[in-house]
Amino acid sequence: MKGRVWKLGDHVSTDLIAPGRLFHLRSNLPELAKHVFEDADPGLASKIRPGDFVAAGINFGCGSSREHAPTIIKLAGVSAVLAQSFARIFYRNAVNIGLPVVVCETDGIETGDELDLDLAGGVLRNVTKGAEAGFPPLPVFMRRILDDGGLVAHVRKHGDFAVE
Repeated sequence: MKGRVWKLGDHVSTDLIAPGRLFHLRSNLPELAKHVFEDADPGLASKIRPGDFVAAGINFGCGSSREHAPTIIKLAGVSAVLAQSFARIFYRNAVNIGLPVVVCETDGIETGDELDLDLAGGVLRNVTKGAEAGFPPLPVFMRRILDDGGLVAHVRKHGDFAVE
């Protein structure tokens, strides 16, 4: 995966991802995606292009367990979220809808950097800065779920127990 990165800070909550005041758009996720990260970085949603990455610090996706938060990130065109740590429920919701989430060091990443992400190999290259860092590769079963487009698509394709 290759793309440009948008950098956010620590503790990016699901309310910063999907503003609570826009709860009426929960039944229209493409419209809600136009407001993704609006309270974290106004105007960011209009800047994201397909294939871009989001990078953040610690505790990304904290707060309520709004399952539409990772969905609208994906609908906005983000190909993966990189953070130093994730809220557990957000992490699993992201994998379940087919949005790659990677636990890695993000301190050296800045908005606008071009990245090359190898999920299977556990390598993140910052092409802009000529830097490379490793991270624990995603387990095979999670990569299969992501490759199939999420858990529902995976189960439809392989059946209930095909996660190994």
